[in-house]
Amino acid sequence: MAIYGFSPFGYEGDLITVETDIRHGFPAVDIVGLADSKVKGARERVRSAICNSGFDFPQERVLIGLSPADLKKEGAGFDLPMALSVLETKDGKEHHSPVLAIGELELNGNVRNTKGVYIALQKAVCAGIKDAIIPKDDTFEIPEGINVCMVSDLSEAYTALFDPDSVGVIKKKSADHEDTITFTKPAIPGLDGFKGHGTQKLAMAVAAAGRHNLLFYGAPGCGKSLLLQDFPELMPDLLKEEEDSVKRIYSITGLQGLLKTARPFRQPHQTASIEGMCGGGVHLNPGEISLAHNGVLFLDEAAEFRTSCLQMLRVPMETRNITLCRAGRTVIYPADFQLLMAASPCPCGNYGDKHKMCLCSTRAIELYWKKFSSPLLDRVEIRMSIEEDDLDYSADELREMIKTAWETQLKRQVKLNSRLTSEEVKKYCKLSTLFLKEEYANAVNRNNWSRRSADNVLKLARTVADMHGHDCISDSDLQLACSLHGATPLESLLD
Repeated sequence: MAIYGFSPFGYEGDLITVETDIRHGFPAVDIVGLADSKVKGARERVRSAICNSGFDFPQERVLIGLSPADLKKEGAGFDLPMALSVLETKDGKEHHSPVLAIGELELNGNVRNTKGVYIALQKAVCAGIKDAIIPKDDTFEIPEGINVCMVSDLSEAYTALFDPDSVGVIKKKSADHEDTITFTKPAIPGLDGFKGHGTQKLAMAVAAAGRHNLLFYGAPGCGKSLLLQDFPELMPDLLKEEEDSVKRIYSITGLQGLLKTARPFRQPHQTASIEGMCGGGVHLNPGEISLAHNGVLFLDEAAEFRTSCLQMLRVPMETRNITLCRAGRTVIYPADFQLLMAASPCPCGNYGDKHKMCLCSTRAIELYWKKFSSPLLDRVEIRMSIEEDDLDYSADELREMIKTAWETQLKRQVKLNSRLTSEEVKKYCKLSTLFLKEEYANAVNRNNWSRRSADNVLKLARTVADMHGHDCISDSDLQLACSLHGATPLESLLD
């Protein structure tokens, strides 16, 4: 039966059939099938690993074929399937069922971890392959529907090929799972340590309850960055249907050791390039917006990021994915992220500070905020300056309101409020009284909101109502939503 390897590329990757033919001739190893330099380098690694594991390497001409032949084979994970194929052919044995093998070989025969193990196992399940041999590593996630042998060296892998039970088979049993809203509390809580920022905490809770985008702006030292860095305290854990795509992305990048039930929280540096943010490179690797899929992308001092990096966020924020193209190959990565931004009010940061002098001109402040552009700010539902107040909320109180809102939304529309379309806004975010409709219309006209901003206010109002258990949007819900959305930062600062 066939031995399969895995070539990681993009969000999917490909299963590759590994075959070996040993024939008379000058001793050598040939690899055919459009293999890249890493795969071709396996010749010597496989030879040394086989010899150092106590096996005899064939003293004849060895031909290793990787098919399909027109698909480029990449990565070092082909070492193990090629070595097993060579040994099986040399000994004249044949295992009884198709098996996936993935792993890099050290010269002494040990099996080393490689990228893409989770997605390889998942592809094998879809292809009907029931058995797999992978490196021994506690960080690996195992999908349902496949029997896995974790091995530490080539000898153990060869034994597992014919007698898996002697090595130990791991099988993840399927279980009935009902999604519940849970929170992974940090070891060192930070939100409860902030006093006098109750309004900002409530704004963060509304953002977490509906996965709304958020912008805090204020003078240096006001606490905007520290508050947003504690945002994970308010993020519900990943739902079961969300886990798979996150695991796939982190498996591709080799970051599977970071996988937990908590949602991703990515904070790239201001020097990040477009490729670093959206993805790309020779192998079309995912960028920060995909690593933040089903989680949060936090841009601290957002105005210091390149304008091109800020503007490229606009399309993924709408489509929830990003398409990367290079040399005729196309990859679509999911990018359903929640955007958090922190910014200073002006280039020097002192505008509006009573104790410091701002030397920035009105023109300089306008140019500073125009880096964001109106279309980008239109997609940010919550825009708020940082000011101290006498209100305060505990993290437990906020988490309870967020849990109530999530349960209500998933039961009512199977999606969160920030993901509602215009038609769904009309259906689920109705204003029940004439007074509310007039108040809403006045706010739209007064602030000159666009159609998108007007819909965002209704989404916020619906989220606030869900947090408080209101069936209909009340006057207080709408007022809070209008104050959270407000005018653009530039209009507020120059007013």
